Amino acid sequence: MANATAKKVAFVGLGNMGGGMAPNLVKAGFEVRAFDLSAAALAQADAAGCVPAATAAAAVEGVDYVVSMLPDGAIVEHLYIDGEPALLDCMPATALVIDCSTVAAASSRRLAEAAAQRGIQAIDAPVSGGVAAAAAGTLAFMCGGTEAACTAAEPVLSAMGSNVLRAGDSGAGQVAKICNNMLLAVHMIGTAEALQLGVDNGLDPAVLSDIMLKSSGCNWSLEKYNPYPGVMPGAPASRDYQGGFMVKLMQKDLGLAQAAALASRSDTPMGTLARSLYGLHAHAGGEDNTELDFSSVQRLFSRP
Repeated sequence: MANATAKKVAFVGLGNMGGGMAPNLVKAGFEVRAFDLSAAALAQADAAGCVPAATAAAAVEGVDYVVSMLPDGAIVEHLYIDGEPALLDCMPATALVIDCSTVAAASSRRLAEAAAQRGIQAIDAPVSGGVAAAAAGTLAFMCGGTEAACTAAEPVLSAMGSNVLRAGDSGAGQVAKICNNMLLAVHMIGTAEALQLGVDNGLDPAVLSDIMLKSSGCNWSLEKYNPYPGVMPGAPASRDYQGGFMVKLMQKDLGLAQAAALASRSDTPMGTLARSLYGLHAHAGGEDNTELDFSSVQRLFSRP
């Protein structure tokens, strides 16, 4: 039986990330109405305690919060603003929109402006931490929006993450996210390159990893997400790079970073190279690697 006093949340987008995030809201006591185009994703959400909705419009009726985790900015803008019906026209004016998708800052600003025209508050809150953190409820949220809106979103975001950080006004969360992911790509590539150099010269990758973890080469990719197969049992590298943050999503984020750099005339040579290397890796050797975890860039350096 639903708790009449529980705050109501619509969750739209139950992919690798959203599918792990929505159940944590249920665990925190929210009444969650979920929607996804995938029947299988909806069934998983149902099993986790969410209430499946027939449409996105039906999901947002009468809710206090709307959380979305969608693939790209075009989908975000269509869903909320340009679609028939536009989701902003289906929710109460008292609802708070929390878009956790990683999109261009301009898309987030357009959403915030369109919401404000209807008296609705909206923030961008892209995430960091990956699939495991989404399931564990330990994500980091990088928020863009007014102080009041970001504060109002904290109860929801804190149920899904361990860090809720306001970067600035609308779109600032997206800028922080693309800067973070550009750096992530750079140190993942550097970690893979260094590990392969060690292996090619006779070192055990686990031993080398331990040495670098205790030295100046220590970084998140090495410590939490080792890209060399067999070194870290829980990492995608030890599951044939299945699951996790896909190469095609890293390519998308690196593209957003380069678009932002072009607009601000920023020099990002390492980011540019990282984008090129992930582009090369995506179809290296005639294989489609786009669905593999981004740590599979290790294969770009390995010998046949």
